[in-house]
Amino acid sequence: MRLRNRDCKSAFREVGKATKTREITAGRWTERIFPTMKQTSWIKVAILICLFAVSSCREIKVKHKDNLAVYNHTLATILVEYASAVYLSDLTDLITWTCSRCDDLTEGFEMIELVVDVQRCLQGFVGVAPDLNAIVIAFRGTQGNSIQNWIEDLYWKQLDIDYPDMPDAMVHHGFYSAYHNTTIRSGILEAIERAKGLYGNIEIMITGHSMGGAMAAFCGLDLVVNYKIHNVQVVTFGQPRIGNTAFASRYSKLVPNTIRVTNKHDIVPHLPPYYPHVTQKTYHHFPREVWLYDSGFGTFIYPVEKVCDDSGEDPDCSRSVVGSSIWDHLEYYGVELGDRTEEGSCRIVMDSRMTAYRVEDPDGNFILYRDDPSASAVKMKTEPKIRSKFI
Repeated sequence: MRLRNRDCKSAFREVGKATKTREITAGRWTERIFPTMKQTSWIKVAILICLFAVSSCREIKVKHKDNLAVYNHTLATILVEYASAVYLSDLTDLITWTCSRCDDLTEGFEMIELVVDVQRCLQGFVGVAPDLNAIVIAFRGTQGNSIQNWIEDLYWKQLDIDYPDMPDAMVHHGFYSAYHNTTIRSGILEAIERAKGLYGNIEIMITGHSMGGAMAAFCGLDLVVNYKIHNVQVVTFGQPRIGNTAFASRYSKLVPNTIRVTNKHDIVPHLPPYYPHVTQKTYHHFPREVWLYDSGFGTFIYPVEKVCDDSGEDPDCSRSVVGSSIWDHLEYYGVELGDRTEEGSCRIVMDSRMTAYRVEDPDGNFILYRDDPSASAVKMKTEPKIRSKFI
């Protein structure tokens, strides 16, 4: 049974019927006299009903407004697991989808291609999720030991290039180039064509965390604008701002089915800084944000998933708190993001036999592929894995 706000109101109305000692005015309790023991019990029941109503909803949806995205809790908790898995360095486990983060809600995923840009420490994959009936694309964010320096650098990133064919739209070249000017883009586009050939014109879902979220947004825009693919959905986690107000406005019109999930005091969505009184030269988020935070009092603490307004910079969502936490950046929906192991930098671990399924360019960047993505994956453990040097 799903409880709604009206259930809370009904519960509080029962308290009012039992006594006139308390009432709610503008959402706050107004005390008149001390409640009796019976009245106190009623109040406790009312509070518990409200807390249950908030915390028990597995899916939160809002109506489309100006063609904005609808938030789906269940989908977000699935996609965050893909955003987590793409961080892992064991490429054999990833390509066969047998890694430590490759079960739970993503079990049965059929990997098609894994793309690795060795020079820039970038990684992404394309596959098909049968339960979603969708092509899933995931991009890796900044790795391990370098994340602190990357966050510090976000304070100073300037809007320094014009986005092609978008008047007044500006972005930072680092965010733009990570997707557009590396091996990643060509590898991802090739894998999408393979997936469509195998599975037809099914929906495309793109995800990523941190820098990977920025790349996911550019990928979604690329598919819509340059390849006229419109059944595209983007869900990112802890994504930084990537462009100015004009860019955010155009993006929201072209890729309306986009959700940006932010978490508590996560520092990265606050960067690069937003200056509300400087419209053209300031970074600006595109909608729609969903802010995860804890609410309640005392021992009554419960998670809230707040669907924010259509501005992209809702002052009542993550902007209402100080972005001060790296730890809040590294976990969403209870799922670990990033790779904090000894190899959580830019190392690569790979079974020696995977070279038969590897296409490499002159710079050492490569693609791993599977001939038959739907075939059962057999984990390769019979030969030692090759561990690369730092890259």
